[in-house]
Amino acid sequence: MQQPVPKQSFLQRIRNELRQMHPAERRLADFVLSFPGELASYTASELARLANVSNATVSRFVQRLGYTNYEEARRHVRSEQMSGAALYRVVSPADPPDQTLHAHLQQIHANIDRSFAAITLQEIDDVAQAMLSARRVWIVGFRTSQSFATYLQWQVQQIIENTVSLPHAGQTMAEHIASIGREDCVIAYGLRRQVRAFPLILSQIVKTGAKTMVVTDDDCERLGEVTWHFRCQTAAAGPLYSHVAVMALTDLLATRVMELAGAKRRGRLSAIETLHDAIEEI
Repeated sequence: MQQPVPKQSFLQRIRNELRQMHPAERRLADFVLSFPGELASYTASELARLANVSNATVSRFVQRLGYTNYEEARRHVRSEQMSGAALYRVVSPADPPDQTLHAHLQQIHANIDRSFAAITLQEIDDVAQAMLSARRVWIVGFRTSQSFATYLQWQVQQIIENTVSLPHAGQTMAEHIASIGREDCVIAYGLRRQVRAFPLILSQIVKTGAKTMVVTDDDCERLGEVTWHFRCQTAAAGPLYSHVAVMALTDLLATRVMELAGAKRRGRLSAIETLHDAIEEI
């Protein structure tokens, strides 16, 4: 049977009880507020040792928060970790700096290898050709995803004049989706933690008939309704998701747009550089 969703978050429960806690419980609370993800990773005894309190303090602490036992509290924290919040992924430092650096680099290489093992150059070229032949290219991204959408738009606009990055400040997505047509191409980044409306927005974009490419984390179920779905590995050795594979895919797509554009389309690049010199802009 599926567990009911708790009404209060784990951290809200701690903050609500903080003033009433005994000194040892408050010391544990201060530790957990800094590293809430530790609760999901360690046993009660391990957490007690990390926070320098007794096992009995840990038991009183979770009961004060309204949990039956430590395991119930741990299940709640694990469920909140799935939201992707960075705070729940922060852990107390343990490894020496050289091991930390090695772990990050190792994870980055693994993410790139695993991501591109499921992506072919032909697929990327198909997207690039669709962008080059489209009436207009729309590139969508919210929160973290917006940085990749803006970067791709900035790069391909040197070749494809009618390129738009969304959303715009002060405007709704509906105002833009109403302008998307079958002859257009849409690139949408849907990386966690995504805005709640993203699936609805994507559904409406698909209904326009435009060719649509979506980039998500690797744990997202394959979206059959879009034209292309690229899933990138974003596992990390630290609290922030690693987006190196996403950046590599974005850069490769922009590169292939330029390489497949042909001499005539690349004339826009020449014109831009001439103007840079003329107005001493760069």
